[in-house]
Amino acid sequence: MDAIKNKKRVRVFSTPVCPYCVTLKEYLKSYSVEFEDIDVSQNKAALDEMIEKSDQMGVPVIEIGEKIVIGFDKSVINELLDIKE
Repeated sequence: MDAIKNKKRVRVFSTPVCPYCVTLKEYLKSYSVEFEDIDVSQNKAALDEMIEKSDQMGVPVIEIGEKIVIGFDKSVINELLDIKE
């Protein structure tokens, strides 16, 4: 698969035991998307930030540039990162 030339900042709010989080991170890595992995189970400030941005407590929450994506919504992620499967 081709590497994605991503210019947007990507942050993944997740927990280690969340299967969708693991799948999301593997998916991003498969397209060479660089991202910041934020474990909200160990970081209360990050959890509070995630809740403020997404208005919910579930993970994963992905911040792509200025956009917030709740859950592993592949079609939205692909569009925001210009991923062609």
